[in-house]
Amino acid sequence: MIITVLHKGFAVLMTFLVLFSTVSFTIEKHFCGDVLIDVSVFSEAQKCGMDTDNAMLKSKSCCKDEVDVVKGQSELKFSSFDDLDFIHQQIITAFTYTFINLFEGLEQRVIPHKDYSPPNLVADILVLDQVFII
Repeated sequence: MIITVLHKGFAVLMTFLVLFSTVSFTIEKHFCGDVLIDVSVFSEAQKCGMDTDNAMLKSKSCCKDEVDVVKGQSELKFSSFDDLDFIHQQIITAFTYTFINLFEGLEQRVIPHKDYSPPNLVADILVLDQVFII
């Protein structure tokens, strides 16, 4: 029971690891002077409204945009057991064999009196013999 839960949890963890290592995204930041106005992860950052249509003012604009690109892994390498050399194959086989056999459960204990019901008491023997635990 606990091994299956651990196995499924590990599989989910590895799935998320592969997913997040292959995702790429951009972070856009809009500054007006030295003040950060907006940060956006998947869409375009909102402007502060200081942009004008005048060409002379655009050259002296105090606003600037920064774009940070976080690139994910683009190629995944799939290797198989046959790609390993013979020595590594033997080591992995021996390790898995001993690891699996390490956690074999113990045999269930045989309890011979499990289905035995005690006899009905006719009299309390401790009171009759006057034996009391002090």
